[in-house]
Formats: sequence, structure tokens, C-alpha cells
Amino acid sequence: MATLEIRIKRANKTFKEGDLIAGVIVINCKGDITHNGITLSMEGTVNLQLSARSVGLFEAFYNSLKPIQLVDNSVPVAKPGKLPNGKTEIPFEVPLKPKANRTLYETYHGVFVNIQYVLKCEMKRTLLAKDVVKQTEFVVEYREQKENATASPVDFTVSPQSLSKVKDRSNVPQFLVKGTLDSVTCKITEALMGHVSVEHSDVPIKSIELQLVRVETCGCAEGYAKDATEIQNIQIADGDVARGVSIPVFMSFPRLFTCPTLATNTFKVEFEANVVIVLHDDHLITENFPIKLLRF
Repeated sequence: MATLEIRIKRANKTFKEGDLIAGVIVINCKGDITHNGITLSMEGTVNLQLSARSVGLFEAFYNSLKPIQLVDNSVPVAKPGKLPNGKTEIPFEVPLKPKANRTLYETYHGVFVNIQYVLKCEMKRTLLAKDVVKQTEFVVEYREQKENATASPVDFTVSPQSLSKVKDRSNVPQFLVKGTLDSVTCKITEALMGHVSVEHSDVPIKSIELQLVRVETCGCAEGYAKDATEIQNIQIADGDVARGVSIPVFMSFPRLFTCPTLATNTFKVEFEANVVIVLHDDHLITENFPIKLLRF
């Protein structure tokens, strides 16, 4: 019986293209064990998936939705032989480089788009014994980007006249909400900030919320499936807020669940922020802002 463990030396497991990923493979054996070689492989893939409502719309999708291999590197770390009883440590170093004609994208865990990088160690066993396999994920971030985040503030006003998708405006109560977002081009390591104030409302307000949404697009030349899903929702005001008071807006971007805005031939990852005003009867008033995330 043997157990494998991959220990990466860097505590945060975060690397950039060209970095050397170093660590040790720890093997614990109960008694002497014969093996047919130990290999360490580095894999980076983009997995695309269709939402339930998009399946069947485009037959061409099934060919374009195969996993995209970004990194595929394998190195032998031990030749066939025997391992002694107890703990054995084998050090390793693997360079982080993409496959030919591929680009490394940042690690991202979405719903329909998933970009993941793993180190996988496999110890081949003899004919009747089961191979021992262990993998661990590491995080990839951009070393540099062509475009840097520059502030692009947005002022907004929400009133019955500014609403779309309203069939009968006579049933909409009178209200006026004003606010500012400091920038819709955001540095991913810094928070989305701004302020909002309720100038007037005929009906009581239940709460004001700030919602972060991912918009994932998968497809090919024949068509695209676009799906928006919520990442997080933060309440910034509770109850019928005082009129004319400036309410601060502050939202950090969660690691792994966000990445710099990305557009390729087969998929896109974009983000939006919604300021949501919930009225006392649970009617929602939403103001949408497409936002661009950048690493620098």
C-alpha cells in the first residue's frame, strides 16, 4: 500500500508563464513496493460546456466544445524499481510553458467555461496492483497585459423614464435614484467602488444590492450560446433608506471566480455589475453596467 502527495514549494501556488514550478513528491509506503516508473505531468485545459437550454440548438457546437489543451508536459521522475518502507521524497522542477501556438489564460472557475491547471503524479504498478495517481491544482496569472486599467467613471440615474422592458408605465411608482461608479474598467486586485443615493421614492424601499454577474459565451462560426450567471450579491443598504444620503458602493472581485476579461475564437468570459433596488412589494429595479477586468 502506498500514498502519493504533491507538495508545491510556493505557498500560494500562484505562477506566471515562464516560472519554474518546484516542489517534492512524497511517497509513503507500508513495506517495500515495486513500481514500473513514476511520472509527473503538467496539464492545462479549457473546458467548455453548454447550458441545458442551449443543448440541441447547434449541432456544430459538439465539435467545437472539446477541451482546449493549453499545457501538456510530462517528465519521468523515477525509473522502474523498488521503494523502501516509510517516506520517500523526490524533488522536481517543471517550467510553466504553453503548447506550441497556444496562449496561457488565467485560472478561472466558471459555470460554462473552466480554465484549470494541474500537476498530476502517477506511479505505475505491476500487473495486478492498482496504479497510484494524485493531482493538485495550481493557479496561473498573467505576467503582463497589452492594456492597463485606466479610470472610466460612470454616472447613472434610475427613474421610471429610464426603465426598459416595462409594459405599463402607469403602474410604476415614481422614484429617482442617482449614483456613480468610480470606474467600469477595473483592476482585478482592487475593489469596484462608487456611491448611490435615493433622491425620491413614492414607495418604501426594502433593500439595495450590488450584484456581480459572469457572462460566458461558447460557440463557433455557426452560432454562440451566451449565458449570464450570478457570482456574488452584496447588500449595500437595508430598509427604507434616508433620502439624499450617499451610500458607499464597495465590492471586491473573488479570486478564481473572476479573471481578466477574455475573448477568443471559441469562448468569451465577460463581467457585469448590477445595482438592484428591491421595493417593499419585492419588485426589482435593476441598472446594468458591463465592466472590464484587467490584471494591471
